[in-house]
Amino acid sequence: MADADRDAYLAGLTPGADIDHRGTTFTEPLLRDLLDALRDPGTGRPRLGDAQFGSVTFQGGASFVSATFQGGASFVSAAFEGGAGFVSATFESVARFVSAAFEGLADFESATFEDVTRFGSATFQDLTTFESAAFERSADFESATFERDARFGSATFQGDARFVSAAFEGGAGFVSATFERDARFESATFQGRAEFVLATFQGDAWFVSATFQGDASFGSATFERGTGFVSATFEGRAEFVLATFQGDAWFVLATFQGDARFEQAVFERSASLGPLVCAGRVKLSGAVFGGPVTLSFAARRLECRRTRWSSTAELRLRYATVDFAHAVFEYPLTIAAEADPFVLPDGQPVAEQALADAPDAPDAPDDTVRIASLRGVDAAHLVLADVDLSGCLFTGTVHLDQLRLEGNCSFDAVPPRTQWRRWRPVRFTQRRTLAEEHHWRASRPAAVRGWNVAVLGTGRVGPLQLAPVYRALRKAFEDGKHEPGAADFYYGEMEMRRHADDIPRSERSLLTAYWALSGYGLRASRALGWLAAAMLVTIMLMMGFGLPKDSPKQEATGTVPPGGGKVTFEIDKADPQNPTGNRFTGERFENALNVTLNSVVFRSSGQDLTTTGTYIEMASRVTEPVLLGLAVLAVRNRVKR
Repeated sequence: MADADRDAYLAGLTPGADIDHRGTTFTEPLLRDLLDALRDPGTGRPRLGDAQFGSVTFQGGASFVSATFQGGASFVSAAFEGGAGFVSATFESVARFVSAAFEGLADFESATFEDVTRFGSATFQDLTTFESAAFERSADFESATFERDARFGSATFQGDARFVSAAFEGGAGFVSATFERDARFESATFQGRAEFVLATFQGDAWFVSATFQGDASFGSATFERGTGFVSATFEGRAEFVLATFQGDAWFVLATFQGDARFEQAVFERSASLGPLVCAGRVKLSGAVFGGPVTLSFAARRLECRRTRWSSTAELRLRYATVDFAHAVFEYPLTIAAEADPFVLPDGQPVAEQALADAPDAPDAPDDTVRIASLRGVDAAHLVLADVDLSGCLFTGTVHLDQLRLEGNCSFDAVPPRTQWRRWRPVRFTQRRTLAEEHHWRASRPAAVRGWNVAVLGTGRVGPLQLAPVYRALRKAFEDGKHEPGAADFYYGEMEMRRHADDIPRSERSLLTAYWALSGYGLRASRALGWLAAAMLVTIMLMMGFGLPKDSPKQEATGTVPPGGGKVTFEIDKADPQNPTGNRFTGERFENALNVTLNSVVFRSSGQDLTTTGTYIEMASRVTEPVLLGLAVLAVRNRVKR
């Protein structure tokens, strides 16, 4: 238009007039003249009726600050080559920015969208700000692309918020944002940091198949209804610290390549965390689960310190090392190891490649589930199945005797059978043992190699604290009808009592003798060895001092009265004579062996003995049956069912 015609057109506009400038190219002065013509004298703000800016090109900055769009506002396929300022703008009807291109700063701070808002397939090449914006109806950003940071801090979405397939190539900030209805981020991609700190989701929140390439922070966020992160991928850290899930929460098939942090998060209803794969650590310390929960993790480490369960829970794990210190649960809780990968609904196994691709992952990942600590736990409702307890810390666990162990729950063992201490061999009896006994023995001045040294932060405990732990675990094994396993813990209990400082010296001496003779009635080989030695000593003593020189002969003396008649004989037996000469003959060995074997079964052989031999037999008849009984007891303890 010529200048005169353009001036005449602008002079004819009034505030609230409908305008249609589709396909027009606006410079900054031209747009300023247009808005000045539509400015309301009472408020000093531009007021537009139905505004059509489809396919418009804004060559400079486009400033619609505080403008009011009373009718529909269409910026479909518009190109903003400079900054776009819609600060405090009000859209009273439908606002369309579909396929719009924002090459400079896009600032919608404190803008109000009273009707449906559509930014589908829009492109934001620079910083985008929707801070404190109010979307009173649905807001559609489907397939929108934000090439730099996008800020929606304190924004309010009163209708549905759709960011389906949106691409945030910079940071995405939804700090303190409020989603009063459904928030849909299905298949959205966040290449930078995604911040939903203090955000409130009053409707359903769906992040199905969303990809977070940077860190994702949902700290202190509130999810009032259902929350779904099904098949979501977190390539950086995922933080849900202090988040509150008031509805059901699903993290099925989610993948975490970094740490997944849920410290002090609250799950008020049922939650299904998994099956999911985490190459780092899953942190649930201080979290609260108010409803039934199933946790299925393939992760490097699971931290549940001071976690609280107020309903039944099941933890099915792979690879993980679990720290369960001071956890609280009021209903049955099961921690079980999964031998095979988790299975998808279609029967396919869950991919665990993220674990293998982790920087610190070993070449051959070990899928063993290890329990690192149960300190401070009330184990009355705890069930462990197929887990490794070789490094578990038990001191301070309450009701440990009610712990249920299912499947193959393995414990640590003593060092290899023979070690050396100061140039002399030390032989260890193989048995199950606790990690804390390893730590205590390794800390002693004369410790031999093979005992595991405590890591920093595990604390130091001694026999006084370990004895009741062994006693409680022994009872747990006995209640589970696993008598051979209970025998190992009885051995450990007696070992701790033998080394405890509060035991009187006389009792410790008695325990030491009991240990030396038969391994507390659990080592048949030791008792039989002592029995064989005692029998050999008895035989040698009998041959040397116990058997007389010759067997005493009976002698009869009598008087024959003159003229015949009745004869009376008085028969006496000579005292056995102490042996002389060669005492170690075959005949004497046979007699000594006969005496010794009868002594073992607490019988008298009837053999004539010297006075010394009588006392030797008496001592043998006391000691050797006791040793035989200890051997029988040891065998019984190993085969008892």
